[in-house]
Amino acid sequence: MKNVSKSVEGRLERDPDDGLFDPQVRAAMALFTVGGDTLALEASAAVRAASHAVDRMRARGANSRGLSAGALDILIRLSAVPDDGISIGDLAQSAGVSSRNVTGLVDTLERDGLAQRVPDRRDRRSVLARITPAGLEWMDSFRLPTQVAMSAIFRGFTPAELIQLRHLCLRLVDNQHHLDQHLSRADGGDEAQP
Repeated sequence: MKNVSKSVEGRLERDPDDGLFDPQVRAAMALFTVGGDTLALEASAAVRAASHAVDRMRARGANSRGLSAGALDILIRLSAVPDDGISIGDLAQSAGVSSRNVTGLVDTLERDGLAQRVPDRRDRRSVLARITPAGLEWMDSFRLPTQVAMSAIFRGFTPAELIQLRHLCLRLVDNQHHLDQHLSRADGGDEAQP
């Protein structure tokens, strides 16, 4: 292939338009599509690889402090809710995971003294999760290292590129949400999927 240069890492290459690509992924997708267009599949693989890279960076910092990436995400969300707390269901919906998953993560955070369950003042039958003072202290100690790590992983990106990246990723999320709603209606399922 002409005008293809190796990246510093040796795994990625640049196409003639100077865009990075993974030659192994491109070859695998070309076989999968039997020579058809691979662009959307390559983009999907790149999004997945980027997500894993960011998650590995977050997990590295959280694991050294005793939290999984999932527990960290829930703790961050709890730090942003009102003092009276949030329901497990609402927390799960905001995180895009199941209530069962969040219940286990809140159990972990509660065991570590970083979160607690409290009765809902508006509904005696309900329980809310909220961050504890120890959880807020944990967040304060994690904030600067996280900001440094994210600055490092997004090194060389301009503010405009970060805005565009955020926008494109959220378009994928929105497209998936609409597709999921369409498929649920076609399957006769609930229309009101969050």
